[in-house]
Formats: sequence, structure tokens, C-alpha cells
Amino acid sequence: MPWFCEEGQLTREKVLELTHRAADEARAKICRSPKRVLLLPPDITRAHSGAGWITEELYKIFSPVADVHLIPTLGQHVPHTPEQNRWMFGSVPEEKIHAHDWRHGCRKIGEVPASFVKEISGGKADWAIPVSLNTLLLDGHWDLIINIGHIVPHEVLGFANHNKNYFIGLGGKEMICASHMMAACCGIENNLGNLVTPLRHCYNKAEADYLGHLPDMFFEVVMAYDEKGKLGHTGVYVGDDVETYMAAARTSQKQNITVVPPLKKVVAVMQGDEFYSTWVANKAIYRTRMAMADGGELLIIAPGLKRFGEQEDVDALIRKYGYSGTEKVMKWWKTEPVLQDLTHGTAHLIHGSSEGRFRITYAPGFLTEEEINSVNFGYANLEECLKRYSPAIMKNGFNTMPDGEEVYYISTPSAGLWSTREKLMNRG
Repeated sequence: MPWFCEEGQLTREKVLELTHRAADEARAKICRSPKRVLLLPPDITRAHSGAGWITEELYKIFSPVADVHLIPTLGQHVPHTPEQNRWMFGSVPEEKIHAHDWRHGCRKIGEVPASFVKEISGGKADWAIPVSLNTLLLDGHWDLIINIGHIVPHEVLGFANHNKNYFIGLGGKEMICASHMMAACCGIENNLGNLVTPLRHCYNKAEADYLGHLPDMFFEVVMAYDEKGKLGHTGVYVGDDVETYMAAARTSQKQNITVVPPLKKVVAVMQGDEFYSTWVANKAIYRTRMAMADGGELLIIAPGLKRFGEQEDVDALIRKYGYSGTEKVMKWWKTEPVLQDLTHGTAHLIHGSSEGRFRITYAPGFLTEEEINSVNFGYANLEECLKRYSPAIMKNGFNTMPDGEEVYYISTPSAGLWSTREKLMNRG
């Protein structure tokens, strides 16, 4: 069970108060006088959750008496620049922030057996998942490890955070690839908003089998929109077990899944200071696909968009194959070595396709119309879209434009999941 939780409309001051309480609980339950502390926050794509200033507060609490280090749980995302670290983590010294190297900075310590993966996935996946993790995590001789994160619906694990911080956020290439492909085979719409997906089962087993010795805990937040349409904290959950995750995920399931009728036109904004690639901006697709009407259009306004993949090889893969649908991608996967090597990218191609059911249009800040069209997305002019669908004017939910067009507007798609009731009820 969680050590403690707090629910309701929580101010920043209240969350900081709970941060200090969490530190006190960690000293009482894990290590009275920790000398080496590791903080594991999410990366910049979760900055809106407040994880950055929560992490900064934890650094301030422990750094006077301990050697405190921080690893943003990047997974395969691009490492932060020093400027981004300052923007997200404030006064934490740059030399204390370490970039996760998913290709060369990890070591295999075991695996989730193929037999377990096959059983838990109902035969959809039949390969082992290597457990490969960041060497600084494994070899740092930590007295205390604090995971900080945002529990929110997620396309791979049902809900983000908890041991995702380890197995994707600090995972090695072979683990990330095997995991993403398994989740894709199980079906993105079967994963989204489910408390324990097949991959989460695998991660829970990996945590029990290989990470039981870690002196770790979790500080997890839930956020929701208030009656004025402002996103704020509605829950803080602190503890060291799976039940801490489950308690937070149940709250997120209630607060972050919006049931809507089939939507013909959705306008979603991916903030320019957080989302630079379709790899992360495609969250707008993942979180709305179960709400989209057949033949509808999803317009994604992405002023920061400048690339497709987070790495050059994945960017090249997306440019070559495009978001072409499950049938084509799975056929190519069987014969194309690059798709077999970069299976996390292969899974991403599947997740980012509407399977021809609705149109996906991007209004990017930097990519050209030719580039956008080449990966099977439609293109719209950013300036025109910002003028017509101004974030300063639009309200979350249904909006009727001056010419009568009805659109459903979402200011922060990464903070929730939108679905028809039928889609939620009728899935695997």
C-alpha cells in the first residue's frame, strides 16, 4: 500500500509540502541518513506535470547532507540541453544531471522469459525481454532512489510512470526494442488506459526478480482539468510498491479518460517547448484515436516540430517507411533488417498510423509540406492554424467556429485519453 496519498485540488505549495513529507518518510523507511541519493524524474516531454520543480525541491532537501545525482528517464529520447535542464530543474547543477545513454550506457542483468511473454500476451509475442539497465543506476551504490513522475494514460503500458522509469526510461536498446514491439503486437487501443497491460505484467515481474534490492520509492502525481479548464494536480501518491502505482492509476483512470461521441474534427496542440519530433508529438494521435469518427480529421498544431525520430537512424527509418499501417509494417518487419534492428521504431510506425480510418494533419513549425506528406500525414500551415484555432481563444472541448465549423479542442493531449464509450468497452 502507499505510504501516504493526498487527493483533491492541490496547489503548488501543497505539493511541495508533500514533497518534504515524502523525504521524511524515505528517511524513516529506507535510510535514516542517506549519503548518496539518485533522483529519477521524467524528461522534458512531461515538464507540464511539475516533475521538474518537484525534483528540484528534493535536490534542495537532500543536497546539504548527501551527494545527490539526477538522471532524466529519457529512454531513447534526445538528451536535454543545459538550457532545457535549467528550464525544467531550475537550480540543480548541470554536473549533477546525467544523460541516459540507451545504446552504450547499459548492462544486461537478466530477462523476462519468452514463455512468460507468450503466456501473458496470449501468444501475440513469443520472445524474451532482456532486462538491460543504466550502469549508473546499477553501480552507483545508492542509499536512496526516488522516482518522480506523472501517472497518465500511456500507449505502451496503459499508464505511464512507476517501473516504466527503469525499464523504458533507463532501459537499454534491446529492452526498449523488445518491449515496444510486444506492446504493438498486443494493440495500442488495448493498452491505453488499462491498469495492468501485458507489458506492465512483464515489467512487474522484472522488478520483482531483479530490482528488489534497490532502496527505492515513488513520488507519483495525477493531474486533471478544473472547471476553468486549467490543468492542475489532483493527487500525490508516495510509496515503494506496485500498489502505490495502482492507487494513482485508478485515480487517473477516473479523471483522465474523457468519454465523448465520435469526433469528426479534433484540434490538438503539442507545446513547442516540449515536443520537437513526431516520435513524441504523436501522443496527440495515441490519446485521441479511440475518439475519432471514421473519416474524421485530427489536426495537430506543433510549433516546435523539427524532425520525425529522436535519433538520426530512427528519423531515417520513419522517412523511408512512413506511418503506413499495421499490415504493411508487419510485412516489412519480416524481411527488412533495419526494422528488425530498430523494433522500437517499427512499433512506433504502427502506433502512429490511423490505419486509414481517419485523417491526420500536422501544422509543423519547421518541417516542410513535402516532408510531412512523405510519411503519410496531411499538411497545414502553422500560422493559418494558429490564427483560426488560437490557443488564447479556444476552450477545451467543443467549439463552434464563426463559419459554423464544429471542432473538439484539446490543449494538452499528453495529459489524458479521449474515447467513445464503445471503444472503451469493446476491446481486448
